Amino acid sequence: MRVIIQRSLEASVSIGGKVAGNISHGLVILAGVEDADTEEDAEWLAGKIAAMRIFADEEGKMNRSVIEAGGGVLVVSQFTLHASTRKGNRPGFTRAARPEKAVPLYEHFLAALERQLGARVERGVFGADMRVALVNDGPVTIQMDSRARE
Repeated sequence: MRVIIQRSLEASVSIGGKVAGNISHGLVILAGVEDADTEEDAEWLAGKIAAMRIFADEEGKMNRSVIEAGGGVLVVSQFTLHASTRKGNRPGFTRAARPEKAVPLYEHFLAALERQLGARVERGVFGADMRVALVNDGPVTIQMDSRARE
């Protein structure tokens, strides 16, 4: 699985003009499922994200997790994170998992993240045409890939 994590002051995802999920401050996570991904990948990412210390402490240092900062989490499915741009000018998405595999893994990731956070995770709708609005905080943007485990 590949994710882009953005620290935000506020964020929302809308579908057809209706808000599907929103948070005040916290994390916006764009999540893409690759064909080779497993539930172990989802669990690993959820644990790392929940514990990631990217929020300021009283001294202004990035020392707090989203849990410690009292922030929310908004997750949006994003198959384009697995785009290949090696050939030509039109990205290819053959590494992205098909919906029959991606949806259960995406749902597993959401459930794992909720367990780790002890709170509900706001979300978009898998495969929908969504509009994401956010105010980046910092900005702090981090890319993670469960294949690299960095």
